Amino acid sequence: MATSEVFLIALTVILAVPYAVWRLLRTDHYAPLVVVQIVGGILLGPGVAGALFPEAHRFVFNPQVLTALNGVAWWAVMMFVFSAGLELDLGDAWENRRETAVTAAAALLTPLALGALAAAWLFRTPGWIGPLGSYPQAVMGIGMACAVTALPILVLLMEKMGILRTPLGARLLRYASLDDILIWGVLALILLDWHRIERQGWFLIGFAVASWAVRRLVAAIPEGDRWPVALVWLAACGFAADWSGLHFMVGAFLAGAVLEARWFDEARRDQFRQFLLLTIMPVFFLSTGLRTQWGAGLGGMGGAMVFGAAALFLVASVAGKLLGVQIAGRVLGWKPGEAGVIGWMLQTKALIMIIFVNVLLDKQIITPETFTALLLMAVASTMLTTPVVRPRLARMGL
Repeated sequence: MATSEVFLIALTVILAVPYAVWRLLRTDHYAPLVVVQIVGGILLGPGVAGALFPEAHRFVFNPQVLTALNGVAWWAVMMFVFSAGLELDLGDAWENRRETAVTAAAALLTPLALGALAAAWLFRTPGWIGPLGSYPQAVMGIGMACAVTALPILVLLMEKMGILRTPLGARLLRYASLDDILIWGVLALILLDWHRIERQGWFLIGFAVASWAVRRLVAAIPEGDRWPVALVWLAACGFAADWSGLHFMVGAFLAGAVLEARWFDEARRDQFRQFLLLTIMPVFFLSTGLRTQWGAGLGGMGGAMVFGAAALFLVASVAGKLLGVQIAGRVLGWKPGEAGVIGWMLQTKALIMIIFVNVLLDKQIITPETFTALLLMAVASTMLTTPVVRPRLARMGL
């Protein structure tokens, strides 16, 4: 078969299998379609489908097809991260700065500390730190992965629970937005390359000047022209960040964060995000699943160690987020039950955390086994959210 034909076979599998599972098994209560797509990517990877059907797997996901799929995946996730940056509402966070700062700080620092401790304990055995990663980079990277809140998935879950446009929903968006900025800022520090420090300095200067010019341009042109200009800006920022030694994902987030969401129609922003999730983000999930390894580099008990690490990270992540938000609730005098709901919503990981750890793997700061454990943790954390939160919302009358 021609490469184009095999590519389309792969695309059919990527789109059809998760949708069929989601629809036939009616998983939406605990696993929305995006979570099923992430799990589908893992199952279609070399550790499961590749082991069960090795010849078919090699035929469909051959090097030429993987090259084409990776190109689609890069652009898909760049647009998704851009949309996450665009959704930031720093004005609302500033108006409620004390509450937002206290909650965001507690919700970020506590799971970061517990995640870093979990990583330090895990690193007593070799095989978890990547060949180009230092001990501090890996510890901080895993700590931040445990502290991440997936803002786009948070929006999706709040829509399904009917709280997105409520005061509680607005508060959740404020807390998650501030943490998103801190997370990408810390990632930039983790990726700081002293061999390319001059390039990174030029990138920051050039980005500041270009942002000023692009903001003026986008504000002045009709809305119909803003999306094409924004996508050109996205591609340029991704290239510049990657050239500087950071990562194109850092550039993608910054490209969206410096623009104002009010310049783009809200309905079109929602449609854009849904379009990405439905059409091309599944390709990114597959490319992520193809990078999983089930302990080949950890010896005979490697598979069990990966699952054990995933459980360790899950406990650190969930417990850290819940504890941090409980502390914030006590300091701020919240009503009974609010801290529990907010804590469980903010521990949602999924997409942003998966993107975050993909960057760590790209830069070889962590190994594929660590990546796989963090990926499993992200899926489990997101699947816990809806079943736990719905009864709590009912008790609160929401």
